[in-house]
Amino acid sequence: MATNTSFQLFSSSNDKPNLGLGFLESSEPQLPPPPPPVEVLSSEVSSSVKYTVEPVNLDGLTLLKGRVSTKDVLGLPNSDLVPGIYEGGLKLWEGSLDLVKALRSEIQNGCLSFEGKRVLELGCGHGLPGIFACLESAAEVHFQDFNAEVLRCLTIPNVNANLLEKAKPETVSEVRFFAGDWGAIHQLLPHARESEINLTSSSEHGQASAYDVILMAETIYSISAQRNLYGLIKKCMNQPNGVVYLAGKKHYFGVGGGTRQFLSMLEKEGVMAATLVTEVADGSSNVREVWKLSYK
Repeated sequence: MATNTSFQLFSSSNDKPNLGLGFLESSEPQLPPPPPPVEVLSSEVSSSVKYTVEPVNLDGLTLLKGRVSTKDVLGLPNSDLVPGIYEGGLKLWEGSLDLVKALRSEIQNGCLSFEGKRVLELGCGHGLPGIFACLESAAEVHFQDFNAEVLRCLTIPNVNANLLEKAKPETVSEVRFFAGDWGAIHQLLPHARESEINLTSSSEHGQASAYDVILMAETIYSISAQRNLYGLIKKCMNQPNGVVYLAGKKHYFGVGGGTRQFLSMLEKEGVMAATLVTEVADGSSNVREVWKLSYK
C-alpha cells in the first residue's frame, strides 16, 4: 500500500509526448442522446422491484448493500453496462469499497472531516461513499447517477436502509438525488455553477456556493466521458479548499480509460494537484487506486 505520493506522469519535460486532448477523442461508437437531467425525490422509491440487503464489512465498518435485478429494473440482461443506456450503477464496484476504506483512513489520520460539509457523489450506484459521509455528519449529501431507475430502485433504498440503521438523529444529513449525464447535470445540482470557474480570478464566488467534497468511484473507465466529468468537477468544486476523492483502476482494459489517463489531463491543464492516497493490488494484472485532487 502506497500513501501520499504526489503525481508526476513524466520524469522530465523531455519525456513528455504531445498530449493535447487528442487522446480523449474516442473511437467509441456514437451513443444515443442522454436523458434530460432530473431530480428524483426520496418518495419516488420503487415498490415494484425486489430489493434485498446484505452487510458488507469494510475493515471493521459494516454498511448495508442492496441487490436488485438489472432485468427487473431496466429490462436488460445482467450486464456491467450498456454505454449510453445503462452505466453500471446496479453493480457494487470494488472501487466504491476502496473509497470508503480510504475516506475512513483519511479521517482517522486527521486529513479529512465531513462534519458540516456539502458533499456530492458522482456515479453513485449503491452510494456507499456518500452514505459514509452522512454517517460522518456531513450537512448535505447529494447523489448523482446516470439512470433515474438506479436511484429509485437501489440508491434511495440503500441510503434509507443504512441511515435508519446507523444515523444519529441529531446529525441527519440533507440527502437529495439527481439523475443525468455529466454534461448537463450541473443545471440541477444546487451547488454547481453554470460554467467552469475562472481559475485565475478571485475565488470568493467559488467559496459561496460549491461542494466541499466530491466523491467518485469507477467513473473514469470511458475515455469519451472524461472531459464532461472533469468539466463538471470544475463547475462543482469549492475553490480553493474543495477536494475530490477518486477511486479507480490504473487501466480499464478494453475500454481505454483509467486513473493515469485522467490524471494526465489534469496535469496538462495545471490547476489541480493529485496525491495518491492508497493503492490496492489484489493479485490481478490491474491495480486499483484512490487519489485526492485539490486546487494548486
